[in-house]
Amino acid sequence: MQLSNMHPALLALTASLLATAAAQSHDHHDMSWVNGYRQGFNFQCPHREVLVATRSFFSVEDGADRLWSFECQPTPEGLGEPSDCWWDDINRAGMEWTSTCTRNGLVAGVQSKYFESVLDREWQFYCCYYKRRCPYSCMKTSDIPENFREEAELVVPSYGYFIRGAQTTFSGVLRDRQWKYILCRMTDFDCEFENV
Repeated sequence: MQLSNMHPALLALTASLLATAAAQSHDHHDMSWVNGYRQGFNFQCPHREVLVATRSFFSVEDGADRLWSFECQPTPEGLGEPSDCWWDDINRAGMEWTSTCTRNGLVAGVQSKYFESVLDREWQFYCCYYKRRCPYSCMKTSDIPENFREEAELVVPSYGYFIRGAQTTFSGVLRDRQWKYILCRMTDFDCEFENV
């Protein structure tokens, strides 16, 4: 994907996140994290916005935990208003997890709780349903981070793609997760499928 093909708002967000990452790659203390180490959090995008970027920083010294930051962006006018939003399936700490928003929903938030006994978190996505739009051209990202315990960042690579869920693997030895985010386009027309 060439940068010239990206929507201007997404290009600006990408540039901003990359500049922030470059400036703070050695100093993560100035980032606007939604949590402290070993703390739970509940993050929800504003109404009619969905998640488009995530960033996290790992620390062995702080309970083998990560600090998290999220960015949202308004959905295109063609999607209309979300008709329903809900908290979807929850995983169990220390377990692998795959979750795709039910009812063709899009990820509009995340909540997580830390468990000291397993040095891991439970995760849950906040999903929103837009009329009867259906996903297509879905793909999974490569592992984020590429290696356990590294700084991690996802920015949705193209305007018109949305986060629908994720697949995670958990290392019981390194006490960290790698994520593969599930990204899809959504139809511009109403479709008849209940869930894809």
